[in-house]
Amino acid sequence: MYHYTIPEIPPSNNKFIGRDNRWGYQEIKKQWANLVAAYCRPKPPEPLPRATVTLFYHFKDKRRRDPDNYSGKFILDGLTQAGIIADDSFNVIDLKLKAACDKRGKTEIFIEEIS
Repeated sequence: MYHYTIPEIPPSNNKFIGRDNRWGYQEIKKQWANLVAAYCRPKPPEPLPRATVTLFYHFKDKRRRDPDNYSGKFILDGLTQAGIIADDSFNVIDLKLKAACDKRGKTEIFIEEIS
């Protein structure tokens, strides 16, 4: 089991869906790839071929949020780019999303290899 904590929460998908903000999206995607590379250590010797990935968002307030708006796109792409998981497709990962309120605001990532 791998457990990582990133002291930030990615933006909601609503920030980009239906908007003409391609360059902003690419910049945020790059920032999150860098955050994953910096905070997700140690990484496995080889990318995991199958894994359960749980993303546990600790939001700073109790506002209502929809899980589909926090699908983990930036994080999963970063985990793939960092060589932690082989791919972010359904063939490779089982994705679980959780949330709680924590004034610090952070994202915990739990990765368990499936044999």
